[in-house]
Amino acid sequence: MTDSVTRPLSRRRALGLGLAVAGSALIGGRAAAQQPEPAAFGYHDVLRRARELVSKPYDPGVRELPQELRNLNFDQYREIRFRSDRALLAGGGGQFRMQMFHPGFLYQRPVVVNVVRDGIATPAPYSGALFDYGANKFQRPLPVDLGFAGFRLHYPLNDPRVFDELISFVGASYFRALGRNQVYGLSARGIAVNCGGPEPEEFPDFREFWVQMPGPDDESATIYALLDGASVTGAYRFTVYPDVETVVDVTATLIPRRPIAKLGVAPLTSMFFYAENQRRHFSDFRPELHDSDGLLMQTSSGEFVWRPLRNPKTPQISAFWDRDPKGFGLMQRDRLFEHYQDLDLNYQVRPSYWIEPHEGWGEGRVELVELPTDDESNDNIVAFWVPSAPAEVGKERSFGYRIRAMTSDARLHTGGRAVNTYPTRAAALGSAEPVPPGTQRFIIDFSGGDLGFFLADPTRVSVVPSTSSGAILRTFVTPNPKIGGFRVGVDVQADTGKTMELRAFLKAGDRALTETWTFPYAPENAP
Repeated sequence: MTDSVTRPLSRRRALGLGLAVAGSALIGGRAAAQQPEPAAFGYHDVLRRARELVSKPYDPGVRELPQELRNLNFDQYREIRFRSDRALLAGGGGQFRMQMFHPGFLYQRPVVVNVVRDGIATPAPYSGALFDYGANKFQRPLPVDLGFAGFRLHYPLNDPRVFDELISFVGASYFRALGRNQVYGLSARGIAVNCGGPEPEEFPDFREFWVQMPGPDDESATIYALLDGASVTGAYRFTVYPDVETVVDVTATLIPRRPIAKLGVAPLTSMFFYAENQRRHFSDFRPELHDSDGLLMQTSSGEFVWRPLRNPKTPQISAFWDRDPKGFGLMQRDRLFEHYQDLDLNYQVRPSYWIEPHEGWGEGRVELVELPTDDESNDNIVAFWVPSAPAEVGKERSFGYRIRAMTSDARLHTGGRAVNTYPTRAAALGSAEPVPPGTQRFIIDFSGGDLGFFLADPTRVSVVPSTSSGAILRTFVTPNPKIGGFRVGVDVQADTGKTMELRAFLKAGDRALTETWTFPYAPENAP
């Protein structure tokens, strides 16, 4: 469905138009000029609103919620549930349903949610009758114009008889989508402003949404959103295609209000607490805790780069420079329940999000921000694209990209993948040589691609290591039939006060067999 769909004539409007033409013919012998039909609501309307906003001072004002809603804790807020029998969008005869989030708890800014039908946008009115408040009891009736915190779309994703949650928008510019047999983990955001930068981070809000009423045969849903913040406004269009790997096509036009030190495009936010590459001494029975375990990138040259995530001791920022990248994303690569042992949170079925630019994004960098956390409920990982060109005040910048909610990234490239990273002592394999200060061994397991073919003749496989500083002391490659691949060892020695960026991949002759594994190491930040 496009933005330029003409509003269809109703029977009543068609009859009225016919009578008007007939009357004018009787009076003057000629038909009166017809007024043009109003254009159907679409992306151009949201962009016009963004342009109007950017010309005015930013208004951060938020109408204060009733105290009972402001003071709700997590458990109390969870008691408030939308009544599924009141779901919107059923009138279009399609397979999508919309439910609303109630304001309260962390969600203090109500938003307007409109439904677009026959090209006309109509606000969805708030009513307390839409919600089951559970054990919550309020002394006074809630305002009738309270509004909503956000919304979510449902679709028969896993069972043709059940409307499963497909995508949700709630809080600032955050949204999340699910594919088949996935549960929520990481989030996407509309934009990141000064994340990990020298200036305080800003969190622009989606102030208003417009949801296109899907028809009986529509296999996708279209959502428009208006972004507003102290430094930027923007217009967004999201087209959601539910599937085994649900896809969200995003079109965004951003208009800076003021200079922005760091503009993060297509940001992803996740949680990494600990895993095999960074075992902390937490008193928890679960071996690993993370929504994502690595950043995967495909450069403009086609090279795939894998960077395991960390929970660092101090905030860390890594930058991967490129021109017109082919993709990047935060991956949940480890899919074994035994590695998590969590019957409730099901970390092994959290989705991975892969970003595919629709067109060349020019020069810039994929930036990874890793923050320390002592709590698995904190999202401490952010990845996004930072254009090299500065964000100029009033100058519109448009970006198009696709977000794919994946369960496995194996199909993205045919080469072997780094499936395990183990830091350990350099003498762990029994070497009698003294270990120099600042020395560390990294063991990397590569699996997949053609690696199984070379297990019959492992001498043909070699490792190609490199480092930005320090020294690589020794390497080894050992067949690992347990994973159908190879185990690589790299011993390194860092320069004092410097972080060395390690890289390694496997090859046979001149042919690369795997993606490139990369990892930062400094003795003071050792895993």
